[in-house]
Amino acid sequence: MKQTILRILRYCRPYRRYLVLTMLCTLLSVSLSLLVPILIGEAVDCAVSAGRVDFEGLARIAVILAISVLVSGAFQWIAGLLINRLAFGTIRDLRTELTKKLEDVPLRYIDGNARGDLIARVIPDIEIISDGLLQGFAQLFTGVVTIVGTLLFMLTINVKITILVVLMTPISLFVAAKITALSHNSFQRQAALRGELGGLTEELLGGQKIVKAFAYEARAEERFAKLNQELGAASLKATFFSSMSNPSTRFVNGLIYAAVGTVGALGTIGVLPWVGAMSVGRLASFLSYSNQYTKPFNEISGVVAELQNAVSCAQRVFEVLDTPSEPDDSYMEAVSDCRGELEFCDVHFSYVPEKPLIRNFSMKAKAGQRIAIVGPTGCGKSTIINLLLRFYEIERGSITLDGTSTATLTRDSLRSQFGMVLQETWIFTGTVAENIAYGKPDASREEIEAAAKAAYAHGFIKRLPEGYDTVISDSSGLSQGQKQLLCIARIMLTSPPMLILDEATSSIDIRTEQRIQKAFEKLMQGRTSFVIAHRLSTIRSADHILVMRDGNIIEQGDHAALMAQDGFYANLYRSQFEN
Repeated sequence: MKQTILRILRYCRPYRRYLVLTMLCTLLSVSLSLLVPILIGEAVDCAVSAGRVDFEGLARIAVILAISVLVSGAFQWIAGLLINRLAFGTIRDLRTELTKKLEDVPLRYIDGNARGDLIARVIPDIEIISDGLLQGFAQLFTGVVTIVGTLLFMLTINVKITILVVLMTPISLFVAAKITALSHNSFQRQAALRGELGGLTEELLGGQKIVKAFAYEARAEERFAKLNQELGAASLKATFFSSMSNPSTRFVNGLIYAAVGTVGALGTIGVLPWVGAMSVGRLASFLSYSNQYTKPFNEISGVVAELQNAVSCAQRVFEVLDTPSEPDDSYMEAVSDCRGELEFCDVHFSYVPEKPLIRNFSMKAKAGQRIAIVGPTGCGKSTIINLLLRFYEIERGSITLDGTSTATLTRDSLRSQFGMVLQETWIFTGTVAENIAYGKPDASREEIEAAAKAAYAHGFIKRLPEGYDTVISDSSGLSQGQKQLLCIARIMLTSPPMLILDEATSSIDIRTEQRIQKAFEKLMQGRTSFVIAHRLSTIRSADHILVMRDGNIIEQGDHAALMAQDGFYANLYRSQFEN
């Protein structure tokens, strides 16, 4: 916990001027507020009995008291404004760094964590850290200054009763420390469950059609209710322990106040001579200081819940920040153009070490060839694409591009040589033109429209309310096929040296698919292309077909040669067209 707090404070360094000014304003505000008990005591002494009231003295004290309170309040307001700037600036930087980190971590990390949990760390967890910073900085420093100031003033009034107050203080600290220890684990559990619940919610909402199609609503509600119940129990436990802190310390501080009042009163009337004589006004001042002295302990204990929650959330955020980024490859060679000759040599890879997937994989694609990859689900077809683009790093072996190992090339330059259309579409919030020009943001409108026409998307785009300037999103009502056409138009626009088509026409009607296939035929001329398809009719014209099963190539050749072998491919092909 201590290391986490220190690490948060390091993010405050750029805004330390706000911290210094906050401390100065707080010091002035607390100093002026500490004059109030002295003035009240003097006012009491100005009216100790009937007929002996010093009205002129009371009027003077009232004016000074009013000015002190107003000026103290003004400094307190300024301190609050400054601490807001400190906290929100710090949180902005932390969120920016976290977002950048999520762009730098390997894809393996993103795939291995629930999207909802990652979103929870970026948004609500950081908001909770912000609340904790606001509470912590403002009240902790104010509390420390108040405690030190009141002790000094109490010592000037009566040393012996001050010692009594100090001796009873550890009781309050002991109670607060015990409750803090109990609440910390509860808040950690609460933060973890909140992230897990966010992940489940994102998953269920994102797949709502699947949930309804398989009548999974009741089981989804049951899973959500179970997790929500666990979160509720953890939150209740955390809140219970944190809420015990304030009343417990208030009770102890009440005992301290009662003891001080009793001992001071008995000393004032002479029953306890060792205490020392005090006027009624000075006793009133001392009691006020005693109350101010114990009040920060109540406030600090009340902030404990926010601090514990903030620390728990900060630990989750720092877990992401501490995740190793993809190794820096800026010093590597950048490829600007290529022939497109690719070779896999004895490649080994697995997503999970204990579950081998690809072993001893070797193949060679000559420049300009069309390589089709077929095989049953889970055999490693899409994994080959992940390895080509270095979304995942191979465990052993090598992959070369034009004779150069891809491991020695920068990832960005390597990926820029490929154009990829996946089975799953991705549309971001923006205009149609911006979506098409995602890979080439400086493209002219004429280039964008030409790419859309080549992808047979121009027709439906012109029917949209604002045409190419229509703002769309993933949930804007476009059909899956229309979204796929926009994704294909992106590739038509960038015209890369190599192509990857992973079931690129799976969501398109037969007539449009035939047109797209013609467009792809033209686009693939002279380009090395990798085509993953389940409909084998789309790959009969491929120069080379790789048949995969269990991460290995079991057959390879063109369509005619594979049919002549009468093996796995031939059986797969006949199962689609002869049954």
